[in-house]
Amino acid sequence: MKEGRFSSYSMRENCGLFGIFGDKEAVENTYFGLHSLQHRGQEAAGIASSNGETVQCYTGMGTVKRVFRRGSEILNQLSNPIAIGHVRYSTAGSSKVINSQPLLAEYSQGQVAVAHNGNLINARLLRDEYEAHGSIFKTTSDTEVIIHLLAKPTHVCKPDPLGHVLKHLQGAYSLLFLYADRIEAARDPYGIKPLCIGKTKKGAYIVTSETCALDAIEAEFIREVEPGEIVTLDKKGLHSRFFVTPGKVSSAHCIFEHVYFAKQNSTIFGENVHEFRKKLGRRLAIEHPAKADVVIPVPDSGTSAALGFAEQSKIPFDMGFVRSHYIGRTFISPEQKQREIEVRLKLGIIKEVVAGKNIIVIDDSIVRGTTTRSKIKTLRQAGAKEIHLRISCPPIRFPCFYGIDFPTKEELLANNRNIEQIKKFLDVDSMGYISLDGMLDCAIKSPEEYCTACWSGSYRIPVDMPVSKYSLESYQLNMFDEFLEI
Repeated sequence: MKEGRFSSYSMRENCGLFGIFGDKEAVENTYFGLHSLQHRGQEAAGIASSNGETVQCYTGMGTVKRVFRRGSEILNQLSNPIAIGHVRYSTAGSSKVINSQPLLAEYSQGQVAVAHNGNLINARLLRDEYEAHGSIFKTTSDTEVIIHLLAKPTHVCKPDPLGHVLKHLQGAYSLLFLYADRIEAARDPYGIKPLCIGKTKKGAYIVTSETCALDAIEAEFIREVEPGEIVTLDKKGLHSRFFVTPGKVSSAHCIFEHVYFAKQNSTIFGENVHEFRKKLGRRLAIEHPAKADVVIPVPDSGTSAALGFAEQSKIPFDMGFVRSHYIGRTFISPEQKQREIEVRLKLGIIKEVVAGKNIIVIDDSIVRGTTTRSKIKTLRQAGAKEIHLRISCPPIRFPCFYGIDFPTKEELLANNRNIEQIKKFLDVDSMGYISLDGMLDCAIKSPEEYCTACWSGSYRIPVDMPVSKYSLESYQLNMFDEFLEI
């Protein structure tokens, strides 16, 4: 299987987004923007570009550097003044090249490339409906459903076809659409996933998942895309419209973005990620103090909280783990066996920091628990005397259907265990999670403006038909099995 390929009309197959309009270095800037968003997904990457008349796309499996390993050769072929890019972590659809994005298609209105961050909880229902009427799907990604909605004749003739289509979607979505002459960016009515607008020094507009991508190319942050807003970038500049009444739906920002996904130097939902995580650490030290010789983080997403914990507790901060930056983020690796191997390769121990000492370990979250247990085991082997584990988010007890890959309760360590049982499973001397109220108190917005479903079980968007990462694939297999039995 080829790791990358060009396409002009066929569809390709969530994640980090970057789009830029009206810059002769648009593709190069998209490449660098995707590099800065690499923490949001390492399974696949792609760039689509347009010269104003024709859209072309290149996608492949792996990191940005791997996909575009031929560097200038590929980027030169893509070179156009309009571009969008995507880095993928699969939450709907398996890790295959056909599911890499942007997805490129041609329909009655011309070409369109789509890049998506989030999860559509009604994708299976929509796909069933369209397949029943003869639509043929080439991927197992929920994103492809959007293309079929766009192409439906009764949708094309609407005054605002895209706005009409978005009203059919349920779930979390930040979306970029590249047409031959423009970029359209949209955010779901709840604003679950981050999306912001920037501007280069030369005046080209950008839409991207995080502000760190703006910093990478020295662009200026302008504002966030509002929930329920469609932003258009074209020759006339930047203009927008809403496909739902502004303020009609209360925001439900994914606070796990602040806890884990986003990069420390990004500002999302109106607040810097590093400063927010430091506040989590301070609150954690108040709620779960411990006597110890040193505070160490699990890098990188636990580092800011550990700094806050050390400041509040007056216990020295040090780096007990040393991270290999050649290994991706283990939580967003697709398979458990791969995650366990990567933990051993990713985190080394500085024995001089931990040997013979009582240590407080700060991590951002525990999902399945197996990788955390491996980390604790390595600390024990390095001679740590006592290990006090502190987690800067509450126990994750419920599945997420909006774009985070822990879709079943059975996978969650805290789902059917109390704190004492978790402590025993992980082999730590004490255990403490920040409280839900404590975490929300650290945020600048009101508690009602955040989604807390994975901790509280309160889903702002009703989930009538729960879906998993492989729902569309398993459905296809079941249909094939039934066919064989006929």
